[in-house]
Amino acid sequence: MITPCRAAVLGHPIAHSLSPALHRAAYEWAGLNWRYDACDVSEDSLADFVAACGPEWAGLSLTMPLKRAIIPLLDEVSPLAASVDAVNTVVFRDGIALGDNTDIPGMVSAINAVQRSPVSTACILGGGATARSALVAIARLGAREVAVFVRRPEAGESMGALAASLGVSLSVEPWVRAAEGLLADLVVSTVPAGAADGLPGSVPWEPGVLLDVVYAGWPTALARSWLDHGGPVASGLDLLVEQAALQFTLMTGQPAPLEVMRAAGTLGGMGTDASG
Repeated sequence: MITPCRAAVLGHPIAHSLSPALHRAAYEWAGLNWRYDACDVSEDSLADFVAACGPEWAGLSLTMPLKRAIIPLLDEVSPLAASVDAVNTVVFRDGIALGDNTDIPGMVSAINAVQRSPVSTACILGGGATARSALVAIARLGAREVAVFVRRPEAGESMGALAASLGVSLSVEPWVRAAEGLLADLVVSTVPAGAADGLPGSVPWEPGVLLDVVYAGWPTALARSWLDHGGPVASGLDLLVEQAALQFTLMTGQPAPLEVMRAAGTLGGMGTDASG
């Protein structure tokens, strides 16, 4: 029987990913002679790649848009991943491909690390796939009133049913009103770098918690203004490390060396992959 000893992050493009640095550092710390690669895989080539994964494969990390494209190729999908229609982690076990989502618990952990008080109101900037994960994370943190600010009206429409299933009161607002959302106890910015650059002037004097999922060019203008006002901030790197640590445990069965992985990510610099 072949013992699993290989994993990879898949995406297109993927060369910039910090995931290999994080996982390799964890393997070294744990004394595992494992291999972790960054593989350039598109939606069109994903099925062939997964089919070629033999018994030496322990698992895969996935970036968008593969988080959705992978689902039909899996034998099982966790209820959490199914709820947001996004799998960022695949674990191969006894010939079965299992899909899961570590982005959501990773968000919760990243926010909890800087959170100072309970969350009752929250704001999400953006209405894409990451925003759906943010909505579930926010519900887990106890917020029951969430406003989503979107640049395209249709972007937030699909989040209504998800919010209802979570017992969350959701309002979808136009992007021009996004400054109003910064007054919430928790703000999660899921938009690309530069998209929120018009908001720093609207940061309140006593801001709540900000999670800005941008990795490259840190800190963003919004995060810098938040910090200048004394608000607690979690970064895209914090999220990446937290979710990667959960992946490490799912794939190896061992506790993850969180600080070792964080140090590897810091040395590697701010990447731009959203791999979960």
